[in-house]
Amino acid sequence: MTAFLAVGVTCLMVVPSAFAQQSENDNQRYFMIFQNVFNFVQQNYVDQVDPQTLYEGAMKGMFESLKDPYSVYLDKSAWSDISDTTNGKFGGVGLFISKAVSTDPKKKGQPDYVEIISPIEDTPGWRAGLKPGDLILTVEKESTADLEVDKVADKLRGDPGTSVTITIRRGESLEFPVTLTRAVIEVPTVKRAMLPGGIGYLRIIQFSSLTPDRVREALDFFKKNGYTSMIIDLRSDPGGVLGAVVDIAGNFLQDGVVVSTKSRVLSENQEMDASGKPRVPQDLPIVVMIDRGSASASEILAGALKDHDRAYVIGEKSYGKGVVQQVFPLGPNSGFKLTTSRYYTPSGVNIDKKGIEPDREVKDSDLTDAETASLKKLIDQNSIADFVKKNPKPSAAEVDAFIAKLKADGIVLRDRLLERLVRDEARRTEIAPVYDLEYDTVLKAAVNILTKEDYPALLKSVKTLKQAADDKAASVAAAKPADQGATAATAGDSPTAAGQ
Repeated sequence: MTAFLAVGVTCLMVVPSAFAQQSENDNQRYFMIFQNVFNFVQQNYVDQVDPQTLYEGAMKGMFESLKDPYSVYLDKSAWSDISDTTNGKFGGVGLFISKAVSTDPKKKGQPDYVEIISPIEDTPGWRAGLKPGDLILTVEKESTADLEVDKVADKLRGDPGTSVTITIRRGESLEFPVTLTRAVIEVPTVKRAMLPGGIGYLRIIQFSSLTPDRVREALDFFKKNGYTSMIIDLRSDPGGVLGAVVDIAGNFLQDGVVVSTKSRVLSENQEMDASGKPRVPQDLPIVVMIDRGSASASEILAGALKDHDRAYVIGEKSYGKGVVQQVFPLGPNSGFKLTTSRYYTPSGVNIDKKGIEPDREVKDSDLTDAETASLKKLIDQNSIADFVKKNPKPSAAEVDAFIAKLKADGIVLRDRLLERLVRDEARRTEIAPVYDLEYDTVLKAAVNILTKEDYPALLKSVKTLKQAADDKAASVAAAKPADQGATAATAGDSPTAAGQ
């Protein structure tokens, strides 16, 4: 046994060294080939070519070869967009977008369009009724299937007051054009309110460097108003700064891991723990709401509170972004984004392309084919917008009469959905309300859980189910024969990056 271990240690010391030498030689060889080709093209191409053009083309190609749509070279325009977003103000339509290559075998060979992760509240995109999961098929009649996501973002941005027309696909078949008038986009971070029953309502719109302070202000507001329970709304929250979510989680957790990051670069392997000084009483009931637009940092917070049995999570399965990116400058006017690590929830799960599963699924009913056709007809004919234009503040009787007319014309949508569409259209030019207890199905469910159900029993049932699943997994693992070689190989594997 001793001899075997000694040989094993020798191999572990020698092989990486030999591999490193070979890798360094390959790097030098490829770099020299690239430099020679670069010089040859510049000197011999039929037309004179700007070296910056060759440089930027090579940089873009290098990042495209990673097949990670979130690791990209940022030219002057894209770098400016990044800076604008960081500063929290820019001219655009207010949409967080993504373009992850489809892994669904049923969609093989189909175009990969740009997807809306979430609209920013109180912006043109939000007021137009765009939703998480909507696909942008075209921008000014140009297909997004042939464009990088940064190019689409560049086309959507522009001077406030100018317009841009896009084509949206919602669900399997509903397609319609939307013309958006660009505005100055100021990215909000937090909204707060007291709900009936002593419930503090915290809406985190995205995680920026300012969000932890805004959350603390909200918690002080709740305490001042004598809150006895709390709802954290993370729906359509696309994420943001990793440090911000760790800071915020410390307000709710006494101790323990919030999130861990793992990478092949040792300095990127970290465990980030709660501060140990929570502002929220540890026995205060909390419900977290998520949906398909909850991504990245919002999934970290939901996952941490869920894994530590600190909150009951409801809504829809989240987006599934389990990787971390960093932005690196290349001089004053360019740079690149690179995926540097993957993050893991406290239970050791990487939710990349999987998402966080809610403890209870709550969502609006999906539209039938007939309802989808009716909605498309309303959009194509601009029926609701025309009605609201003629009746800016319609009475209940006027809305009822309008819905009756739509029904007579063959519209088969449910009355409640039509009422909400009319209400939302009438509020397009207003500041978004903090909450909507009239039509928000998920929020109403969260309030009912905190006011009418046995919250401790709900958490206990979730914990019991989780323990049963863990026991089953441990039993299956124990039943398998040990395979040291397989274990070592698996330890080096990692899932495909999806970006953050």
